[in-house]
Amino acid sequence: MTDATTDMLEGACHCGAVRFRVRLKGGVAEARRCNCSYCSLRGAVALSADLNDLELIAGEDRLATYRFNTGKAEHHFCTNCGIYTHHRRRSNGSEYGVNAACLGISPFDFAEVPVMDGMNHPSDVGVDRQIGILRFIAER
Repeated sequence: MTDATTDMLEGACHCGAVRFRVRLKGGVAEARRCNCSYCSLRGAVALSADLNDLELIAGEDRLATYRFNTGKAEHHFCTNCGIYTHHRRRSNGSEYGVNAACLGISPFDFAEVPVMDGMNHPSDVGVDRQIGILRFIAER
């Protein structure tokens, strides 16, 4: 795993129809999960990127967007394979959350991932807080 924030990384959905380049903000050190109803079902590890640091290079016509609750967050996914590629954050509209797996980084590559309290969203309660840590311990 790279932790460099200056490198442009290439990513794609499962079928490859949607492809993008991204420069991560904070590298893999910014990895996180969320416990809101949508993210809990999706199960992805999200990495951070500024809006201008993600460039779609193919498949923009294959992306669909899902919004719920306040409608501020924009969750993008491939209409062909259904894989979530990235989302515009409700908590910080100038950032994307990027699916680490679309960059070839398995959720199981992370020993620990902070879990943020999306059920009590920071835009609603005024506090951005971590509520736990998701750990992967490989059995030998």
